[in-house]
Amino acid sequence: MTLRSASAADLPALVEVEELCFGPDAWSRNQLTDEFAASRTVIVADDDEGIAGYATVSLVGPDAELLRIAVLPARRRRGTARRLLTEAWSRAAERGAERMLLEVDADNEPAIGLYRRFGFSDLATRRGYYRGRDALVMERRG
Repeated sequence: MTLRSASAADLPALVEVEELCFGPDAWSRNQLTDEFAASRTVIVADDDEGIAGYATVSLVGPDAELLRIAVLPARRRRGTARRLLTEAWSRAAERGAERMLLEVDADNEPAIGLYRRFGFSDLATRRGYYRGRDALVMERRG
C-alpha cells in the first residue's frame, strides 16, 4: 500500500469511497471538490485494487482537524486507517500543528478504538450532531 497526496483525478474514486462508507451522510462531489480548493491536506491510500481510502485534514494555526477518514468496507482491517491517521498526523505536525481534533459518531466503536490507540482522548460530546446521533469530540496533543 502506498500513501500519496490526492489529485483532482482521484475525485470519482473518492466519491465512491464516500458513498460506500457514509451512505446518506456522504460528502457530495462538490464538497470533495471544495476540499481541494480549500488547500486541505487530502491523503489517498492506494493498494493493488486501487484507492482503498482517504483522509483529509485542515490546519488552522496550531490546530489540525481530521475532517474525514474513510476506508472502503471491503478493505478494512488491513491497517489502512491507522496508516492514513499516522500520515495525517505527521503532515500536520510538519506544518506546525500542536494538536489534532476530530469528531466521530459516538456509536462508532471501531473508529473510537483506533483513535484512542493513537493517543486521542475525549474532549466533549455534541448531542444529536449526526442526524440525532451524538458526536464525540476527541483530541491528541503533540
